[in-house]
Amino acid sequence: MSRSEPPVTAPDETDTAVASSATPETAEQLLQQISREYESLPRQLKRIASYMTQQSDRIMVDRISDISRECEVHPSAIVRFSQRFGFSGFSEMQALFRDAYTLKTTPVQNYQQRIRNLIDNKSEKASGGDLARECVSATLSGIERLGLELDDAVFEKAVDLVVNAENIYVVGVRRSFAVADYLVYNLQHTNKRIHLVSGLGGSYREQMRSVRANDLVIAISFTPYGKETQHCLRIAQHHQAKTLIITDSNLSPLAKRANAVLLVNEGSSFAFRSLSATLCLCQALFIAVAYRLELKVDEIHEQIGFED
Repeated sequence: MSRSEPPVTAPDETDTAVASSATPETAEQLLQQISREYESLPRQLKRIASYMTQQSDRIMVDRISDISRECEVHPSAIVRFSQRFGFSGFSEMQALFRDAYTLKTTPVQNYQQRIRNLIDNKSEKASGGDLARECVSATLSGIERLGLELDDAVFEKAVDLVVNAENIYVVGVRRSFAVADYLVYNLQHTNKRIHLVSGLGGSYREQMRSVRANDLVIAISFTPYGKETQHCLRIAQHHQAKTLIITDSNLSPLAKRANAVLLVNEGSSFAFRSLSATLCLCQALFIAVAYRLELKVDEIHEQIGFED
């Protein structure tokens, strides 16, 4: 199995390395500094910044070529990124993450090492079963990471938003649409008015026309972030509706001015990302809402509306 070369974009003319005033001493300090300075970064360095915040537990095992491929930038951009934050190069920056995770081998790191060995081992051809198990491992790594990184306070705030809303609009496009539809199905078991913003026929604006203040818009989107979802979110915020965002990074354009942001990073297998952790998060959200609303079990069970 061969590895294709990453698509590479030409360096930005403005993509210069202007070092930060102080070099971070820990991975946590670096991630905080990246978040503070994100808006001032050139376009290519923003891609790397997003990857660093989303995949922080992978950085210690990543090669510069891995990050280059994922971010679709030239490897030299990663060196410039490192220098931008006061490091001599990528290896020095990577050392912070190795120090942070030396005593903590996460499921994601285990999976990344296995998948790299599988790809690099050209002497043996992977079987269908091997590939299937790697897909399962990627899915499990995403779910386990969700459990480890779930922010209890933010999750409670998300539950509050759903419980206190009468009208709830849910939007997700492309691969996120399946998650949006699943969440709508669950929430329809409450007595709230639930709307799936499907954009059928390109009618996103029309389906968002009735959004008002105190309504809740739940937007689900992951990098590279659907323009349609961002458009719906702008309409929601224009009408002063509450917003709950399910995304992969606090640097996501959807996260700005949101009332609550639930973060989830899926495992990926051979560049295909799972949806399992996101579906699990949505199911957990509904269960917490149902518990808060004191819904009876027989009210949640699917009602049979047709006779044989």
